[in-house]
Amino acid sequence: MAFVIFLIPCFVIGTDIAFSCQNADDFVGASSPGDIIIGGLFAVHSEMLHPEGDPIKPVIQNCAGFEIQVFLQTLAMIHAIETINNSTLLSGVTLGYEIYDTCAEVTKAMASALRFLSKVNSSEDAVEFKCNYSDYIPRVKAVTGATYSEVSMAVSRLLALQLIPQVSPASSAEILSDKIRFPSFFRTIPSDFHQTRAMTRLICESGWNWIGVIATDDDNGRFALESFGVQAMANNVCIAFKEMLPAYLSDSTFHTKVDHAIEKIVKETRVNVIVVFMRQFHVLKLFKKAIERNVNKIWIASDNWSAAVKISTIPNIRQLGTVVGFGFKSGDISSFQQFLRNLHEKPTENNKFLREYITLSSVCAHLEYHDFQKCIANQSQDNLLENDGSKPQIWRDDFLNASVEPGFIHSTILAVYAIAHAIKGQCKDRDCKDPSAFTPWELLEELKKVVITDDDKEVKFDSNGDMNISYDVLLWKEIDGHMEITTVAEYDAEKGGFIFEDEDKKKDFLALKKVQSTCSQHCRPGQVKKVTESPHTCCYECVYCPENHYSNKTDMDYCYRCNNKTYWAPINSSTCYRKTIYFLAWTDWFAIFLLLLSAFGVVLVLCICIIFTKNLDTPVVKASGGLTVCYIILFSHFLIFLSTVFFIDVPTEFKCKTRQAVFGISFTLCISCILIKSLKILLAFSFDPKLQNFLKCMYKPIPTVVTCTGIQVIICTFWLIFRTPFVSQNFSIPRAIILECNEGSIVAFGIMLGYIAALAFICFIFAFKGRKLPENYNEAKFITFGMLIYFIAWIVFIPVYATTFGKYLPAVEIIVVLISNYGILCCTFLPKCYIIIYKQETNTKSAFLKMVYTYSSKSAGSVAVSQVSLDSKSSSFRANITDSCKTDNDSVNGNCHFQVPGQPLIKGKVLPKNVARTIVRKRVSSI
Repeated sequence: MAFVIFLIPCFVIGTDIAFSCQNADDFVGASSPGDIIIGGLFAVHSEMLHPEGDPIKPVIQNCAGFEIQVFLQTLAMIHAIETINNSTLLSGVTLGYEIYDTCAEVTKAMASALRFLSKVNSSEDAVEFKCNYSDYIPRVKAVTGATYSEVSMAVSRLLALQLIPQVSPASSAEILSDKIRFPSFFRTIPSDFHQTRAMTRLICESGWNWIGVIATDDDNGRFALESFGVQAMANNVCIAFKEMLPAYLSDSTFHTKVDHAIEKIVKETRVNVIVVFMRQFHVLKLFKKAIERNVNKIWIASDNWSAAVKISTIPNIRQLGTVVGFGFKSGDISSFQQFLRNLHEKPTENNKFLREYITLSSVCAHLEYHDFQKCIANQSQDNLLENDGSKPQIWRDDFLNASVEPGFIHSTILAVYAIAHAIKGQCKDRDCKDPSAFTPWELLEELKKVVITDDDKEVKFDSNGDMNISYDVLLWKEIDGHMEITTVAEYDAEKGGFIFEDEDKKKDFLALKKVQSTCSQHCRPGQVKKVTESPHTCCYECVYCPENHYSNKTDMDYCYRCNNKTYWAPINSSTCYRKTIYFLAWTDWFAIFLLLLSAFGVVLVLCICIIFTKNLDTPVVKASGGLTVCYIILFSHFLIFLSTVFFIDVPTEFKCKTRQAVFGISFTLCISCILIKSLKILLAFSFDPKLQNFLKCMYKPIPTVVTCTGIQVIICTFWLIFRTPFVSQNFSIPRAIILECNEGSIVAFGIMLGYIAALAFICFIFAFKGRKLPENYNEAKFITFGMLIYFIAWIVFIPVYATTFGKYLPAVEIIVVLISNYGILCCTFLPKCYIIIYKQETNTKSAFLKMVYTYSSKSAGSVAVSQVSLDSKSSSFRANITDSCKTDNDSVNGNCHFQVPGQPLIKGKVLPKNVARTIVRKRVSSI
């Protein structure tokens, strides 16, 4: 069972001219018959008048505010249909049209949509209610429009009842891409998602982050604001304020809210960029008020008004600042412009919009362009009726051409062609002269597959029913005293980037960056944003990046840390720097000084070696242990001096392992040989029988040296195997890397040094006990002094080495090695060299024996006296020198004398004869 809704025909045409409304056809703004009818919905007038007083009756009221730009869109639709009918696209099938004025009101648009839903060829314009509209044939097969998204949303819901395709050339609200709620809606423009993303891209590339937004308080404005807010937040752009203006000019609060919005703009001095999502007549009112208040900002225009000539021609529009916006991509509209030039030849019987324009232009023809538009918009119904027919009709096609907005004209033509191509697909095997040949829902399915060639590019609807074509970036530029709307770039909606035609236009675009619109000053590289108490993240303080952190971009939220320890960054740095690598280089003055000392030590060793070699048979050399021992000691000194070379220049694994092992083993060999010498001296001049026996047991030269040195070799071998030294990087200095040798094991290093110290201490004890030797043979005294130098040097070394760091740390060890090595070398050999060179008379065998006998006599006397005192009961030890020497053949004048062949006599002391002889024999054989 079907219910029928009758459309009672009493509508008042939406213009300021009173058209009689006797039937439903009077409601149509423009029409033309055809085999297939396409509906059109356009806001030719900007507002619908609302009567005052009560009661309010359900009557559609008159409309006011003739919009030339929208009127041109109706002409674009008519031109496209006529062009298609004159082509072979549909092969004999003609298209007709019915175009209605929505007056920018949902109510008016719904009344038109109801007529679209009425059954074809129904004399009563009835809309049947059915559960299934699959076979229902409505009055129109498709609809072009509407102008505004809010109207399209309402109309689309109604048309979706019969799935009548609706293709809008201007409604861009993102929500219309929802195919669940709007299954039959298509559009030949991108959605606001791409527009708001393009705006955000422009804002970000220009360095702005503190902006204001003004929008109309309707579905289109709210959805655009919501989409822009999401994009802005994702790109760290903050909205300082949002102002919503009433959607209808008839709203009593409209002017108050405009004043409030202007006041907000004036107060927010840091906001220099305003994004405007409004209809053209809203922008017109806003800008006139802004000019009065001398507001100068950058205005980012939405696609609704970015190419509006009637706004760009406002007097003093240049005072507002700069307008940059996004318009729908324009194509070749030359044929349409030719259509406008021939428009005066067209009949006006079925086009009330055209008749109204002619009447309005006749009244306002004497005015300039802007005043002409203002005159048309403000003509009252009484004035038009008064002048209707009283003045000759004047045709001004120049005003129409000057008012063309190419983007909207192109998208309108594209919408008609999309519908025509879908009809062509349905009419391949059908007689489309019959209105019932196909249903709207079948046309809908065909429309989803349509591919159109536009400017040599194929375009089609995506799954959301959108055509994601590019945007034109429009810049309002003053040329010769007039504001011109120029295209400076293209925004690719798919790739999300700007494309520039030439460098001059790019410079105009980049000039926008000169204007600052930020809540805070931009944080330079090296700084980072610190959010203040403000709820907006764009309001912050700039603080320096700390040490070893950097920021290399403007307005960074955090500092990067230098990625590894080999880089550093000072405070307030925009990059990391590679740390300087330090080590004790050959060219360092201190290293050169130490090397000179080592070289001098090597030369000194060689000189001593030469001196000793030339004086091989002298008593001093023999008394030093012989040439073999001297060579071994000198060789060890040579190796010690040589080991200092491994402490200098770039540390390597070989140097780190070699330097301590060479030093430790060489020093141990040196101390071991000196220890043997100390034992020998002590043994030669000792008078204590018990000590002599102990020293005789200890005095094993070769085994002792081999054992002492071998122990050190074992220590170093274990050290190198289990905890070997290695090259390490010391990062203790912030801006530098110290290349140094890590000893691997401090314990092993300490054991090596401790072992050397233990041998040196033993050597010191033995040498100390022999410190009172003959004056010219006092080697033990010098050994004692050398060991003291060694101990002092290494005792001082330990705390200095532990507290020193940096590239001069190896120098500390070099210094202590040189001090100890020089100390022992000089104390051991220089006194002998002095005797050899400067006191040659004492370096003879006779002089040497004289010194030995003199010292031995004194030492023996001391020992005898000591023995006598210890054994007072022994009378044999109390004999005087005369009695003991009476029976001796060598006695002279009652005194006991001892004479070595070739040497003068040495007077003896009061001691037993056998004791004196034993002492001399032992000393001589020992030496």
